[in-house]
Amino acid sequence: MTRRGLREYTFFLLFQKDFYPPEELEAQIELYFSLPDNENLSKEEKEEIKARAVSAAKKAEEFDQKIDAVAEGWKSNRMGRVDLTILRLALFELLYDEEVPQGVAINEAVELAKKFGGDDSPAFVNGILAKFAQPQGG
Repeated sequence: MTRRGLREYTFFLLFQKDFYPPEELEAQIELYFSLPDNENLSKEEKEEIKARAVSAAKKAEEFDQKIDAVAEGWKSNRMGRVDLTILRLALFELLYDEEVPQGVAINEAVELAKKFGGDDSPAFVNGILAKFAQPQGG
């Protein structure tokens, strides 16, 4: 499976975070993987997706604080759940996943916003994430 595919599955799992109590996260993940549409995932893919989703979910409060600090006129608790989940996943990749280059993390977040968000989501996500981008040395 492609990195983009794994990222989408991670997005779906992370999206569920705000709809269930934290102690139900593991059970919700197992339920998600038991759905017929997810039978094609290998054990290794499921483990990687789960690890990324759980790690990002545990850091959601940290990410929300960072988003609140840069989102002019917006607070994370008033953002659409899709946009917020995309931002959380992108911040996880930017701050904690050394295998994903900064530009890729931002671009992939914008692509998720195009696919799953509203008309203004790609620009909104890009605008927030641009504030976290580190200048590339030269």
